[in-house]
Amino acid sequence: MTPLNEPLALRPRAQGWPRGQRRFYRAYGLTIASEVALPELEPAEPAAADILISVGAIDMPKPSPEAATIFRFEPDRQYLAWHAVGAFLISDACRIEVEPAPGIDDALIAFPLLGPVMALILHQRGLLVLHASAVAIAGKSAIFMGDKGAGKSTTASAMIRAGHELLTDDVVALDLSHPDEPMIVPGFPQIKLAADAAAAISLEGAQVRPQVHPAINKAQHRLQSAFSRDRVPATRIYILERGRKAEISPMPGIAALPAVIRFSYVTRFGRAALVGDFAAAHLGHCARLADRVGVCRLEVPTGLDRIGEVVSLVEHDLMAGQG
Repeated sequence: MTPLNEPLALRPRAQGWPRGQRRFYRAYGLTIASEVALPELEPAEPAAADILISVGAIDMPKPSPEAATIFRFEPDRQYLAWHAVGAFLISDACRIEVEPAPGIDDALIAFPLLGPVMALILHQRGLLVLHASAVAIAGKSAIFMGDKGAGKSTTASAMIRAGHELLTDDVVALDLSHPDEPMIVPGFPQIKLAADAAAAISLEGAQVRPQVHPAINKAQHRLQSAFSRDRVPATRIYILERGRKAEISPMPGIAALPAVIRFSYVTRFGRAALVGDFAAAHLGHCARLADRVGVCRLEVPTGLDRIGEVVSLVEHDLMAGQG
C-alpha cells in the first residue's frame, strides 16, 4: 500500500463516465454495480447487485498530508482513507462508498478499490482472503504467497505462459463453507507485472493498460484468454523465497498455520481489523486451510532466465499429488 501514500499529481478524471451512472461487472462470483469505471473487471448484464459501489461525500474525517492514512474498523463498517487518493466506506458487506480526492480519476481510484477495499469486503462476506496470486493447473491450483518482491505475480505469469490459467492476482478469495474442500473463487482476468518481468514473460494477447501513476511501478496486463471462470479446489500453497536453485520443501503444520495467517490480507491492517467475532472466525479459516491444503516453501532462483525451472517444479509437484 506504500505507493498510495506518496504525493500524486492531480489529473482530470477519465472522460465519458458521468458520475451516478452505473455499470455492471462480475468478479469473485459476485455481481457488482459501480459508479466508478472498472474496466479491469468483466462486464455483466444488469442484475440485482451483490455489491454496490457509489461515489459521493463521506462524512468521516479525512487524513492529513502528514498522517497520509486513516483506517477505522467496526463490525458493520470499515473506513479506509488515503490522503493522496480518496476515502472508502464499506457498509454491511454489500456497499462501498467512494469519495475521491480532488482531481483523482477512476483509474487511480480502482487501485485501492480492487485491492485492499475489495479484500476487506470479501472478508466481511465470510471468505478467507490471502495476499497472493493463484493459477489453475489441470483441475488443481497453486497459490503463490510471499513477501513484497518475492515474485508472486511473476511466477503466476510464467505458469500462464506455460499454458495454465489465472484464477486471481493479488487478492485470493477462498470459500471454506465446505471445510474438507476449500475452493478458490476466481477474481478477474488481470495480472500486474513489473517492467522486467513483463519483458521476460510474454503473455500472448494480453492488453497492457496505461500506467496508473509513476509511483506505481507495475503495469496492468488484461488477459484475453488463459483465465479460469470456474472455482477450483485449493491444492497447494507455495511460500516463495529467493534462493540459488528451484526447490520445494513441505512445511510442517506448526509452521504452515502461522504462514497462512501472516499472508492473509486482513492482517495487513493489524489486529484492529478483526473486530467482533471476526478474529475467531479468521483463525478458524486459516487453521482449516492450513490443515487441508499442502503448504510448502518454494525456493525461486534469482534471475528471470531461470523461471522455467520453477514452472516445471510446480507442475511436477501438483501432478504427483504429493501432500
